[in-house]
Amino acid sequence: MSEYIVSARKYRPQTFDTVVGQEHITTTLKNAIRNQHLAHAYLFCGPRGVGKTTCARILSKTINCTSPTADMEACGVCDICQSFKNNTSFNVFELDAASNNSVDDIRELTSQVRFALQHGKYKVYIIDEVHMLSASAFNAFLKMLEEPPSYAIFILATTEKHKILPTILSRCQIFDFKRITTHDIVNHLQSIAVKEAMVAQEASLHIIAQKSEGCMRDALSMLDRIASFTNGILTYNNTMEHLNLLDADYYFELTDNILSQDVSGTLLLLDKAMEKGFEGDVILGGLGEHCRNLLLCKDIRMARLLDVPGALKPVYLEKANQAPPSFILSALNVISQSELEYKNTNNRRLHVEMCLIRLCYLLQAVKGSQVQISGADEVKKNCYNVDNGAQNGSATVNSAFEGQHVVHEPAAFINTPARAPVALPPAVYAQPAELETPPQRRVPAGPARKLSRDMLDDIETTVIAQQRKSELTKQEAQEVFSQYMDQLKADNKSMIHAQFLLMRMEVYPPDEVRFISPSELIDTYALNQRSTLLDFFREKANMVVRITTEIQIDDALKNAVKSTNLSKSEMFEVMATKNPQLAVLREKLGMQLEY
Repeated sequence: MSEYIVSARKYRPQTFDTVVGQEHITTTLKNAIRNQHLAHAYLFCGPRGVGKTTCARILSKTINCTSPTADMEACGVCDICQSFKNNTSFNVFELDAASNNSVDDIRELTSQVRFALQHGKYKVYIIDEVHMLSASAFNAFLKMLEEPPSYAIFILATTEKHKILPTILSRCQIFDFKRITTHDIVNHLQSIAVKEAMVAQEASLHIIAQKSEGCMRDALSMLDRIASFTNGILTYNNTMEHLNLLDADYYFELTDNILSQDVSGTLLLLDKAMEKGFEGDVILGGLGEHCRNLLLCKDIRMARLLDVPGALKPVYLEKANQAPPSFILSALNVISQSELEYKNTNNRRLHVEMCLIRLCYLLQAVKGSQVQISGADEVKKNCYNVDNGAQNGSATVNSAFEGQHVVHEPAAFINTPARAPVALPPAVYAQPAELETPPQRRVPAGPARKLSRDMLDDIETTVIAQQRKSELTKQEAQEVFSQYMDQLKADNKSMIHAQFLLMRMEVYPPDEVRFISPSELIDTYALNQRSTLLDFFREKANMVVRITTEIQIDDALKNAVKSTNLSKSEMFEVMATKNPQLAVLREKLGMQLEY
């Protein structure tokens, strides 16, 4: 039975070409050897496990090789290469500065440098963790580092370059090693799995690479450990189990419950994870990473930043459409704050539970900026009031624009003096009877509607759609919308279906369909689905309709929210107003609000 050697040692690179993920370093070193431009001192710095010491050993072997290849690689068969392979070379000296960091150790090293080598071209001194040297040891090393013998080369390796004296840095050629990418680690692990006769799914290797955080040594150690645990058969599930990680399916289910405002289901999922031994900070960290992935998928250009197995990317792209960006950003803020406070709380389980409950009610949270927007703020947001008559004292528009967003304003804003009218396209002036109002006519007091600049581009198309002869009846609109809701169920889009249940649909003949939402967050769903609804009504009702939205904030909830900065007790009262079961849950569990 042969002696077992761990993969980190067995598959340690022996040539520059086998070094993974550091092509910018290996190419430079090979060119320096080819052109005989070797420096007397090098500094290799970078994270752990990326190949600093390995490259130092390969460089030492290559510059002493008696018959290097045309590509400036060590031949591996000469006496010097064989002595390097057997660790019997007298041309390489390795010093661990973590345990040999005194002045006496450096003096002993400098005294050895004076003796010329007996075989080979160069004496190479590799000092690992050089930042651990004391200040006096650095000072004793300065002179020798600046003017060493022609046959001596120093290679310093460190993970913390900022701790090295500037006088040392100025005497070295500095090479910065980078973290190895997940893609490179997966490819390297796959090649090792083939050599070791392992059966490894790509998703399982991706999880190992992601967990290693760019460190090849850690990735190889995890591969050995999991292979022993699974008898050489690595699947996604047993890899997640052995690394004590929650899979993506768990976070997808947790997010669905949060978006559906299912507090009970969310807490049961939390209990399920804690029964398996997962700590609260692990769950919060994974949920934050999951929300970050959903936010990236909002823009197809950022989807390449996803660090997930390839099979999960389409799922993330689909699930990202079910949550508005404002919700994801708010959720990330809540999760980040909970992670910061986690270590300082006494009842950590309750802390995680309250975080998840807050997430469940994010869609119902009402911000002060969503309650009312003053006329001055509207001007700053590039929204304009269009004068509906030369003699009118208020600025209103009887708008018929597709996708218009209507916000109720308080009575104090209605009689605000109108600004200069915005010049409309010629297509609007083609109907002067609708725009010109006699001086005697006054616009009755009512909620002012705001016209955004983006709506002006669609005026011509909208006016043409208004001139159609067909008329949409309320019964026909209800039938089409019912078919649309059935299709959402069939397509397993339960989150969008649940949000539309919170809205109210109103029909205004001849062709306007308006969705009334209780908050701006819920209104976002209607805006995101507007193009789909337009196509659906065009197909089922055989006519072009206008989809508009309107926000009508619940009076009870609006009175409860008096400022943007709510205390935690006030926030709980607001949530309990919308869902009385939350107060019942608090009483049964004996919870107390966190101050």
